[in-house]
Amino acid sequence: QVQLVESGGGSVEVGGSRRLSCTASGFTYSRYSMGWFRQAPGQEREGVAAIDSDGSTTYADSVNGRFTISKDNTKNTLYLQMNSLKPEDSAMYYCAAGLYVADRLRQIEYNYWGQGTQVTVSP
Repeated sequence: QVQLVESGGGSVEVGGSRRLSCTASGFTYSRYSMGWFRQAPGQEREGVAAIDSDGSTTYADSVNGRFTISKDNTKNTLYLQMNSLKPEDSAMYYCAAGLYVADRLRQIEYNYWGQGTQVTVSP
C-alpha cells in the first residue's frame, strides 16, 4: 500500500524558516520523481519544487532561492527547507510521487499524493 505522510507544518513568523518532511512507503522510492505542491484557500494547487530520481531539481519562480528540495533515499524521505517565508507561502503543502514525470511542477504528472501539512506564515 502506497503511503506518503507529510510532517513539519505549523505556524511561523514572516522571515522565518520551516522544514517539511514526507516519508514514503509501498513503492520503489528511489525510482520516482518527487514533488511538493501547495494549495491556499480559494486557489488552485500549484507546484512548488520537484526532484527527479537523479537528483535534478526544479523550483517555481515564487520560491526559487528561498526553498530547497532534497531527499534521502536511505530513509525514503523527501524534504522541503523553506526560508525567508512570506504570508503568501501560507498553504496546505502536499508531497507527491510520479514514475514518469515530464513536467515536474504539473500535478497531473504525479501518481501518489499525501494528505498534506498546513503552513501558516503570520506577520
